Amino acid sequence: MNTHSNKLVWLGIAFAVLALLASNALFTVTERQYALVFRFGQFKVAYTEPGLKLKMPFVDEVVTYTSQVLQLVMPPVPIQLQDDKYIDVDMYAYYRIHDPLKFYLQLSTLKNADERLATGVDSSLRSILGEGYNMQRLLSDARSGIMQQMQERMRPIAANLGVELLEVRIRRTELPAETRDALYQRMISERQRIAKEIRAQGEEEAQQIRAKADRERTVLLAESERDAQKLRGQGDAEATGIYAEALNADPEFYAFYRSLEAYRNALGNKDTALVLSPDSEFFRYFGGVKAGQ
Repeated sequence: MNTHSNKLVWLGIAFAVLALLASNALFTVTERQYALVFRFGQFKVAYTEPGLKLKMPFVDEVVTYTSQVLQLVMPPVPIQLQDDKYIDVDMYAYYRIHDPLKFYLQLSTLKNADERLATGVDSSLRSILGEGYNMQRLLSDARSGIMQQMQERMRPIAANLGVELLEVRIRRTELPAETRDALYQRMISERQRIAKEIRAQGEEEAQQIRAKADRERTVLLAESERDAQKLRGQGDAEATGIYAEALNADPEFYAFYRSLEAYRNALGNKDTALVLSPDSEFFRYFGGVKAGQ
């Protein structure tokens, strides 16, 4: 009985060891992974296809990397342009591991890959912008050309690191805070200067319009006064003619009419006081008037 129990124990131990060896000898590579197998630190084989793989238990070490597209997001970096102005450029890139062994030997980790690629992108961008781009050109349609040049410069560098660079893009460009504030102040000053010039031009035009209107008013008044004087002269001449005709037709009646005009003008105001002799020529037409007539 004891012998049978011992056999069962040993069989159990053997099964456990075999299970442990099997579990340690087998590993899975997914469709989103690359796997490198090292034996005592020496590279043995690379697996780039998914499936169940075999390794020597407790001896081989497996290093896996993702085969998916990775994104590198860079913080804004100040770049000096050809015209000695500075601008903050915010960029990002897409890449993936193309050669896992070269990636392991050159970079080892994704963190190192991000740092090396960011350094390369920064250096390429500074070189390209410093060679032939000023502020005006950078803000034009030339941005696509910049990104194309960067990809051409960075792809050989990335390939030496076991990486395929898929895309490099400029997400945003803006002036540094201190430059932006100074530019805004210059813009405000420029707008104020333009507004002042426009107001001055408007005031000058207003003065010219007022002067023209005053001249036209003076001319109109003068012409009106001239026409009025002319009409008054014509009226006076006609009146004189009428008076002359009346005088020639009936001198006595004309003298009587003129006396009535004189009476109305002299006695029309009740506050007027006249001191005259009764036999004055002024009252000659009153002498023959009797009471009640």
